[in-house]
Amino acid sequence: MSKIALGAKVQDQITGFTGRATSRIEYITGCVQYGVLPEVKEDGKYPNVEYIDEQRLEVIGEPIAQASRPTGGDMRDAPRR
Repeated sequence: MSKIALGAKVQDQITGFTGRATSRIEYITGCVQYGVLPEVKEDGKYPNVEYIDEQRLEVIGEPIAQASRPTGGDMRDAPRR
């Protein structure tokens, strides 16, 4: 079980980089990294996501609410066996 909820505000304890945890990657070697997206810049441009090791991150804010929505296409006319 991951210790950081997606959408939580996090901070890198080494560099001070802050943002929202938007993705989680687990490698076959056991390394776990989170994609951290910083706030939008003043010019309105979105910055790049930085991938940071889980053990370097500290949760500093609650997760944002995630809207629940169905994924995938309309299954009413899907082929059946």
